[in-house]
Amino acid sequence: MIRTLAIANYRSIRDLSLGLTGLDLVTGANGSGKSSLYRALRLLADCAGGAGGNVVGSLAREGGLASTLWAGPETVSGAMRRGEVPVQGTLRRNPINLRMGFSGDDFGYLVDLGIPVPVAGEMDERSRKPKASLFANDPDIKREVVFSGPLARPASWLVDRRGAAVRVRGTAGEWQPENITLQPYQSVLTEIADPERSPEVLQVRNTVRSWRFYDHFRTDAAAPARQVQVGTRTPVLDPTGADLPAALQTIRETGDTFLLDKVINAAFPGSKLEISINDGMFGVQLRQQGMLRPLKAPELSDGTLRFLLLTAALLTPQPPELMVLNEPETSLHRDLMPALAGLISQAAERSQLLVVSHSTALITALRESGHVTEHELEKDVGETRVRGRGALEGPHWSWPSR
Repeated sequence: MIRTLAIANYRSIRDLSLGLTGLDLVTGANGSGKSSLYRALRLLADCAGGAGGNVVGSLAREGGLASTLWAGPETVSGAMRRGEVPVQGTLRRNPINLRMGFSGDDFGYLVDLGIPVPVAGEMDERSRKPKASLFANDPDIKREVVFSGPLARPASWLVDRRGAAVRVRGTAGEWQPENITLQPYQSVLTEIADPERSPEVLQVRNTVRSWRFYDHFRTDAAAPARQVQVGTRTPVLDPTGADLPAALQTIRETGDTFLLDKVINAAFPGSKLEISINDGMFGVQLRQQGMLRPLKAPELSDGTLRFLLLTAALLTPQPPELMVLNEPETSLHRDLMPALAGLISQAAERSQLLVVSHSTALITALRESGHVTEHELEKDVGETRVRGRGALEGPHWSWPSR
């Protein structure tokens, strides 16, 4: 279980920490910072590499570190918040950074990214001087810490990366330098995860790589989920939804068939899900009450197809440690929100869930369906904050210096 999520200096998030409980709902008006929170969490997951890529590459694709940093003053005074003085720049005391981290029941991890150090590239033939590197949008990983417990206090550090140097705490508590020099774009989670020397890093990496993100499934006429696909056992739905038929059939054969049928009937009373197969090609069909034939995937409405995609994702026979849903209500009629809320609550019994939504109907249904912790975001002087929470409230978090 992830207990605390912390982000600093990413877009509208100057300094934010959230205490998570297992089923958490992030709400707020448009522009309050919900998408920034979601994207920052995806960047944090990219630190572990894997199918998600890497955090440096992801930031470069967003336009580089400079375009994603908090654009306001380093500190926002009470007088600025009250409107007594204009919002203006202050004397900077800390280096420019983007910081992200989490702590859980066993271990925690944090990363500090900063402005890259200029690196010379190839020689210019005319001037015979080094050319500037073309990778100017790549930020540098300045600091990484893997720690135990809720806070990254020096006594709880297990792995400490500062610049290119890494040290690991031994079994007797002493620090041992790693015989490796990390490049600015390399993370300790991908480079030193060793089951003998640094098992904690391996565990954190595996934990982060297990996270799943589902964001705005395609439901247009050419969407992969509308096409027949080669069917193989698929315990985990692809983020694109391309393997929807195989994922649903895998749930039917190796997961909870009764729950799958119950969810479909709750959303579409009297309907029955079917998977067609023709020469190894799988397709989704929905037999509805009063119809003489089942409707095939190309005939389904956007909302119906999206609900089937969410069903395949949430009823996975291989539940992840954390699943993050970004605006799952998109294209769904408000009448489907109770069924979606029930599906989310069922999934939260097997995985930790974080749901980002601005749908009043879904928020209401989740409140009524069970134990959910709500975090309502708002903008205050351009900064994303949790509504109703004072400056000294919320989970405590500690960022180590560089």
